[in-house]
Amino acid sequence: MTLTNAHLRVARPTDKLAEVVKFYNDGLGFEVLYQFTDHDGFDGVMLGHKDAAYHLEFTHKTGHSSGKAPTQENLLVFYLPDREVWQRAVKRLEDRGNKPISSFNPYWDQTVKPSRTRTAIEWCCRMRAGRHETCNLF
Repeated sequence: MTLTNAHLRVARPTDKLAEVVKFYNDGLGFEVLYQFTDHDGFDGVMLGHKDAAYHLEFTHKTGHSSGKAPTQENLLVFYLPDREVWQRAVKRLEDRGNKPISSFNPYWDQTVKPSRTRTAIEWCCRMRAGRHETCNLF
Protein backbone atom coordinates (compact mmCIF):
# COMPACT_ATOMS: atom_id res chain seq x y z
CA MET A 1 0.00 0.00 0.00
CA THR A 2 1.27 3.48 -0.84
CA LEU A 3 0.02 6.88 0.19
CA THR A 4 0.76 8.68 -3.08
CA ASN A 5 -2.92 9.44 -3.70
CA ALA A 6 -3.91 10.10 -0.10
CA HIS A 7 -5.79 13.20 1.04
CA LEU A 8 -4.23 14.67 4.19
CA ARG A 9 -6.35 16.13 7.00
CA VAL A 10 -4.51 17.95 9.77
CA ALA A 11 -6.89 18.16 12.75
CA ARG A 12 -6.19 20.34 15.77
CA PRO A 13 -8.21 21.54 18.76
CA THR A 14 -8.25 25.23 19.63
CA ASP A 15 -9.74 27.58 22.19
CA LYS A 16 -9.71 30.35 19.57
CA LEU A 17 -11.80 28.88 16.75
CA ALA A 18 -13.04 32.19 15.33
CA GLU A 19 -9.51 33.66 15.33
CA VAL A 20 -8.05 30.56 13.67
CA VAL A 21 -10.71 30.64 10.93
CA LYS A 22 -10.15 34.36 10.36
CA PHE A 23 -6.38 33.87 10.13
CA TYR A 24 -6.51 31.04 7.58
CA ASN A 25 -9.52 32.38 5.67
CA ASP A 26 -8.72 36.10 5.53
CA GLY A 27 -4.97 36.01 6.07
CA LEU A 28 -3.93 33.03 3.95
CA GLY A 29 -6.89 32.81 1.59
CA PHE A 30 -8.11 29.35 2.62
CA GLU A 31 -11.73 28.52 1.86
CA VAL A 32 -14.20 27.23 4.44
CA LEU A 33 -14.89 23.77 3.04
CA TYR A 34 -17.26 22.64 5.80
CA GLN A 35 -18.29 23.70 9.28
CA PHE A 36 -20.40 22.29 12.05
CA THR A 37 -21.89 23.47 15.34
CA ASP A 38 -22.64 21.45 18.48
CA HIS A 39 -21.86 18.03 17.03
CA ASP A 40 -21.80 16.14 20.34
CA GLY A 41 -20.54 19.33 21.99
CA PHE A 42 -17.97 20.16 19.30
CA ASP A 43 -17.85 23.09 16.90
CA GLY A 44 -15.50 22.83 13.97
CA VAL A 45 -14.34 24.18 10.64
CA MET A 46 -12.50 22.55 7.76
CA LEU A 47 -10.34 24.93 5.75
CA GLY A 48 -8.41 24.41 2.55
CA HIS A 49 -8.80 24.65 -1.19
CA LYS A 50 -11.37 22.68 -3.13
CA ASP A 51 -8.97 20.62 -5.25
CA ALA A 52 -6.01 20.48 -2.86
CA ALA A 53 -4.79 17.15 -1.49
CA TYR A 54 -5.05 18.44 2.09
CA HIS A 55 -7.31 20.37 4.41
CA LEU A 56 -7.11 21.65 7.96
CA GLU A 57 -9.74 20.92 10.58
CA PHE A 58 -10.00 22.99 13.75
CA THR A 59 -12.38 22.05 16.54
CA HIS A 60 -13.46 23.35 19.91
CA LYS A 61 -15.39 21.42 22.58
CA THR A 62 -17.75 23.54 24.63
CA GLY A 63 -16.62 23.78 28.27
CA HIS A 64 -13.20 22.26 27.57
CA SER A 65 -9.84 24.02 27.34
CA SER A 66 -7.63 22.75 24.53
CA GLY A 67 -4.53 24.41 25.90
CA LYS A 68 -1.57 25.41 23.75
CA ALA A 69 0.72 23.47 21.43
CA PRO A 70 3.17 21.44 23.56
CA THR A 71 6.27 23.14 22.14
CA GLN A 72 7.31 26.01 19.86
CA GLU A 73 8.43 23.37 17.36
CA ASN A 74 4.87 22.17 16.58
CA LEU A 75 4.71 23.55 13.05
CA LEU A 76 2.66 23.42 9.90
CA VAL A 77 4.81 24.47 6.96
CA PHE A 78 3.58 25.75 3.58
CA TYR A 79 6.01 26.52 0.78
CA LEU A 80 4.88 29.05 -1.81
CA PRO A 81 7.34 28.82 -4.70
CA ASP A 82 5.78 31.71 -6.67
CA ARG A 83 7.26 34.93 -5.25
CA GLU A 84 4.25 37.09 -6.22
CA VAL A 85 1.83 34.69 -4.52
CA TRP A 86 4.07 34.73 -1.47
CA GLN A 87 4.23 38.56 -1.45
CA ARG A 88 0.41 38.83 -1.63
CA ALA A 89 0.08 36.34 1.25
CA VAL A 90 2.56 38.31 3.37
CA LYS A 91 0.76 41.60 2.59
CA ARG A 92 -2.63 40.11 3.57
CA LEU A 93 -1.14 38.96 6.86
CA GLU A 94 0.60 42.28 7.56
CA ASP A 95 -2.59 44.19 6.68
CA ARG A 96 -4.33 42.18 9.41
CA GLY A 97 -1.86 43.19 12.10
CA ASN A 98 0.48 40.18 12.18
CA LYS A 99 3.89 41.19 13.52
CA PRO A 100 7.38 39.68 13.03
CA ILE A 101 8.84 37.44 15.75
CA SER A 102 12.02 35.35 15.95
CA SER A 103 12.11 31.64 15.21
CA PHE A 104 12.65 29.27 18.14
CA ASN A 105 14.77 26.99 15.94
CA PRO A 106 17.61 28.89 14.23
CA TYR A 107 17.28 26.59 11.20
CA TRP A 108 14.35 28.69 9.96
CA ASP A 109 16.34 31.92 10.23
CA GLN A 110 19.40 30.50 8.47
CA THR A 111 18.32 28.04 5.77
CA VAL A 112 14.83 28.84 4.43
CA LYS A 113 14.98 30.07 0.85
CA PRO A 114 13.66 33.63 0.26
CA SER A 115 11.00 32.45 -2.20
CA ARG A 116 9.29 30.16 0.27
CA THR A 117 6.77 30.76 3.02
CA ARG A 118 6.59 28.92 6.31
CA THR A 119 3.46 29.02 8.41
CA ALA A 120 3.64 27.65 11.93
CA ILE A 121 0.38 26.91 13.67
CA GLU A 122 0.54 29.74 16.17
CA TRP A 123 -0.75 33.34 16.15
CA CYS A 124 1.58 36.24 15.38
CA CYS A 125 3.63 36.55 12.28
CA ARG A 126 7.34 36.17 11.51
CA MET A 127 8.82 37.65 8.38
CA ARG A 128 12.47 37.38 7.58
CA ALA A 129 14.38 36.59 4.38
CA GLY A 130 11.21 36.27 2.33
CA ARG A 131 9.18 33.88 4.43
CA HIS A 132 6.24 34.16 6.72
CA GLU A 133 5.45 32.30 9.94
CA THR A 134 2.68 32.56 12.50
CA CYS A 135 2.38 31.81 16.21
CA ASN A 136 -0.12 31.01 19.09
CA LEU A 137 -3.49 29.92 17.66
CA PHE A 138 -3.74 27.02 20.08
